[in-house]
Amino acid sequence: MYENLPEEKINKFYEKLKKDAEAGGYKLNPDVDFTKKLIKGLIVNEERYSYQACPCRISSGVKEDDLDIICPCDYRDPDLTDYGVCYCALYVSQDIIDGKKKVESIPDRRPPEEERKMQKNIQVGKISSLKYPVWRCKVCGYLCARDSPPEICPVCKAKKDRFERFL
Repeated sequence: MYENLPEEKINKFYEKLKKDAEAGGYKLNPDVDFTKKLIKGLIVNEERYSYQACPCRISSGVKEDDLDIICPCDYRDPDLTDYGVCYCALYVSQDIIDGKKKVESIPDRRPPEEERKMQKNIQVGKISSLKYPVWRCKVCGYLCARDSPPEICPVCKAKKDRFERFL
């Protein structure tokens, strides 16, 4: 079923993702065949779960439990900083593209399920002097003060469910 994804669909997704990545200052892996295989995984996961879970991680199938691994995942930026690539190597740094750094296997930053559940239950203290809550995009760090998070992050285009109440 998924093996027969139309090449046109994969190419269209690739072009959109590349454009969005570059608009946000990011680079996709220059190995286009490899990148398109990852994109195929994102499309499959979108069809399977209704969200684009990282194709290199095991998804629970429950969106609320997988918010941290919806592409671009919460771990992309620290992985790029430390290793020059994200966990699945969809996103790469300029040093990787320029050949100044080699792509190597990197550890998965995603905490074990128990730890993720504990983090989820931690309540952020209230600051009574603020008129509105502050929302933080877990993908790019964008902050905004309003009653609820924006439908789409104006910086990285992540959806509303990728925001957390910051203050």
